[in-house]
Amino acid sequence: MIEDILTVVLLAAGLINFVLEAKRDLMMLQQNSYRNERYMRWLRASGDTTSVVRLLCYAALLIMLMPRIPVVFRCVVALIPLLINIFKLLVAKYKKPLVWTKRARRIYGTACALCVIVIGASWLVCHELFSVGCAVVAVYALSHVLMLFSNLLLRPVEAHINKGFYNDAERILKSMPDLKVVGITGSYGKTSTKHYLNRILSEKYNVLMTPGSYNTLMGVIRTVREMMQPYTEVFICEMGAKNIGDIKEICDLVHPSVGVVTAVGEQHLESFKTIGNVQRTKFELVDALPSSGVAFVNNDFPYVASRKVDNVECCRYAVGNNDEAVYRVTSMTFSEDGTDFTLTGPFGEASFHTGLIGEFNISNLIPAIAVALYLDVPLERIRYAVGKIEQVEHRLSLKRVPGGLTIIDDAFNSNPDGSRMALDVLASMKNGKRIVVTPGMIELGDKQYEYNENFGRKIAMSVDVAIIVGEYNRDAILCGLREAGMPEEKVHAVDTFKEAQAVLGTIAAAGDTVLYENDLPDTFK
Repeated sequence: MIEDILTVVLLAAGLINFVLEAKRDLMMLQQNSYRNERYMRWLRASGDTTSVVRLLCYAALLIMLMPRIPVVFRCVVALIPLLINIFKLLVAKYKKPLVWTKRARRIYGTACALCVIVIGASWLVCHELFSVGCAVVAVYALSHVLMLFSNLLLRPVEAHINKGFYNDAERILKSMPDLKVVGITGSYGKTSTKHYLNRILSEKYNVLMTPGSYNTLMGVIRTVREMMQPYTEVFICEMGAKNIGDIKEICDLVHPSVGVVTAVGEQHLESFKTIGNVQRTKFELVDALPSSGVAFVNNDFPYVASRKVDNVECCRYAVGNNDEAVYRVTSMTFSEDGTDFTLTGPFGEASFHTGLIGEFNISNLIPAIAVALYLDVPLERIRYAVGKIEQVEHRLSLKRVPGGLTIIDDAFNSNPDGSRMALDVLASMKNGKRIVVTPGMIELGDKQYEYNENFGRKIAMSVDVAIIVGEYNRDAILCGLREAGMPEEKVHAVDTFKEAQAVLGTIAAAGDTVLYENDLPDTFK
């Protein structure tokens, strides 16, 4: 009797565990863009398949397959990792929870169906309740495999659905021959530039921009299908890429006549492998422009400045002196109220004031001004819009909070150049302590350690207190801090952002400035 009760409890615990675990696995697959190769890379890096709970489950499964061991003991051993994992999943909090899109529901449903098939097959073969219990434990042990297989099975379905969406977006765009399309890409800075350009062009045109980080082909398609209006005059299309050819795919759909390349840097090197591949991919936008179009490219980056452009008119821009730059900032002054700068170009020279801070933000503002001038927005209306531009959330935005603290929020997708400029802004703050909270930078491939070590050196030269979050880049950053001579008592290494906030609460005082530099997603520890 006790054996049957424990077996039923084991079945219930196993099924509950799978329902929760499959949801978490799907969340991680979604954060890896539903790409099996990226998901498998995350599995290898995270050690999720060899966690303590998983190893206990593997051991329990082996014990369950030993017939000479009493069933009661086998059930109890199997229940231990299942109950531990259920508790962990129920109390877990995620920075970016699973979004239940239609695609996510299809994958989840397929994974659950595979689970049922495995359990049903075990019953048909053995006709024994305990064998079903073994199958349930095995399903949890192999949950990653089931998720990968579910995604693989649905590829033809997703391709067919996506093709229909593509054709619909193509139809809409073809029905708007007068629509001006501005493509924006770059290793970083493209989202900020998109927002700045949207605000300036809105002084004259009815503008649509891709919202949030809708910078993939499917994100662009969704924007066109759901948000494009017959009266839209300008479409600002942010174009992201993780692989060669991604930007060309978007250009083949939207056919931009104006292109902006904000930067070419060592971002996403895990997928691109070399900086040359990054350059090639970003310039797919420029290569796709018609001969009557124009490209605006940022000459502050060597891999932009060195790229020859001869298929289209090319206007280069820069912060500071640059012989080839058509648009360049000749003076720039930061204050707590923002930035005053002077821009020279074909129009002559003009002064601007903006609430934005940091050289990187001004660098992203220049092409927005240049494109607006190209599209015949009057200079005075541009100057007015620049003064009204609001900081983009999590991208070097400045705010003051109760208690007299100044917060510089640069939590989105940090990179070597952006983090350096953010630290320069923090270093320019003269009142109170300068504090940085950061987990470091990711997706830098073989240079991950090197760049985070350099980041640590830069931190040591720029701040009074450093709070290093998580394990992923901890050793590299701490090494850089030590080499640069930062006092140990000024460095705090913590495991979670919650712990960082607790430390911050004990050391921060009125007048201090806190920089939040990068925020790793759930796929990193």
